[in-house]
Amino acid sequence: MSEKKYSDKAQEKVGKVMKEFKEGKLKSSAGKKVTDKKQAVAIGISEAKEKGLKVPKKKTKKD
Repeated sequence: MSEKKYSDKAQEKVGKVMKEFKEGKLKSSAGKKVTDKKQAVAIGISEAKEKGLKVPKKKTKKD
C-alpha cells in the first residue's frame, strides 16, 4: 500500500474549494470568478499549503 500524497485535512480543504467552484462562488485573488477546474484545484492546494497541511511538492520537468 502506498503512502497518501495529501493529508485528510488538505483533501477536505480542496473539497470545500471545489464545492464553491461548482456553486459558482469561487473567486481568484484578482476578484474574478474562477471558470477552470484546474485553477480551482490549484487554489485549494494553495490554501492548504498556507495552513501548513501535508501537500506534495510541485513537480518539475526534467529535460
